[in-house]
Amino acid sequence: MVQSDDFYEILGVSRDASQDDIRRAFRKLAMEHHPDRVSDPAQKEASEATFKRIGAAYEVLSDPDKKARYDQYGSTGAFAQGAGFEGFDFGGFGDIFDAFFGGRRAAGPIRGGDLRLQIELNFDEAVFGCEEEIRASRLEHCGICGGSGGEPGTQRVACEVCGGSGEVRRTQSNVFGRFVNVAPCEPCDGEGSVIERPCTACGGIGREQRNRRLKVKIPAGVSDGAQMRLSGEGDAGLRGGPAGNLYVDIAVRPHELFLRDGNDLLLPLYLNVAQAALGATVDIPGISGDHQPLNVPAATQHGHEFRLRGEGVPHLNGRGRGDLRVQVHVAVPTKLTSEQRELFEQLADVLDDPTSRSGSGDDSVFSRIRGAFSN
Repeated sequence: MVQSDDFYEILGVSRDASQDDIRRAFRKLAMEHHPDRVSDPAQKEASEATFKRIGAAYEVLSDPDKKARYDQYGSTGAFAQGAGFEGFDFGGFGDIFDAFFGGRRAAGPIRGGDLRLQIELNFDEAVFGCEEEIRASRLEHCGICGGSGGEPGTQRVACEVCGGSGEVRRTQSNVFGRFVNVAPCEPCDGEGSVIERPCTACGGIGREQRNRRLKVKIPAGVSDGAQMRLSGEGDAGLRGGPAGNLYVDIAVRPHELFLRDGNDLLLPLYLNVAQAALGATVDIPGISGDHQPLNVPAATQHGHEFRLRGEGVPHLNGRGRGDLRVQVHVAVPTKLTSEQRELFEQLADVLDDPTSRSGSGDDSVFSRIRGAFSN
């Protein structure tokens, strides 16, 4: 067995393995490494450690929510959620093992596998919500046999290998005595019966791959990296088991003007020196496409923020909206005309003498600067 922290490598399955593949891999490895099969006390501790690794991997990958979290964050994230080998309850694993090797529960209903896909939204679609059509390829019950795996009109018959018990017992002997090893019957997969005549449409599997189109309602206020779960839209289950889920990961394209901070929208506002010093009325765009005037008072400083209440992103599945925060950036000119340079030099002379700030001279200089920048 691979000595790795990656749960998929531990079970020897690929990341796109189905729940059936994961279950079969676990059953095989658990049988090989079960501590009860080790008679040498010196090897029993190593066998238990290996068995814990197998159990921890299966506990995560067989649970849709844990598997989704593990697929997103990797082994470190999974261990952070308490799924590490050291935190695994070896005693409690008996319930999982017994489900496969201690009785007939392995022949019960099996839940279908989960699926995952990603959709990309425009910034406006994420803010206000939309309806998207997605295409998903999934395993569905065969349209001919209805999922039974048998040709219509036929029935299942008792397995000749196990005689209908679903178990195969093997007696082994060693220096310590004789012991009986009980394992699920492989030909019937522990069910005790086999298909009399496999369905010609699905080959006896009971499921077939189909492409399906779904309309998904995206709620207003969804953010980049959000995940939606569509219950029952994954692969069909086996033996009457429920279908898995479809997880939709959402990516949001950036906006050319706005940035998002939670439910607030950030909008940079670039002012020249004259506008910041003298004040101005500027036109502010909104995320809805409308515009509104914003009065910038005189002596507005670089980095100042104006907050327009209720003009931001709607709260997800709630009432109200965030704010539109307009952030001031005072732009210092990189090139000056001769007239502009002359005016700035006059302003520099005035500002160098604090006692001359009160008087008509200031108004005259600022008025001429305003006119020079507006031309």
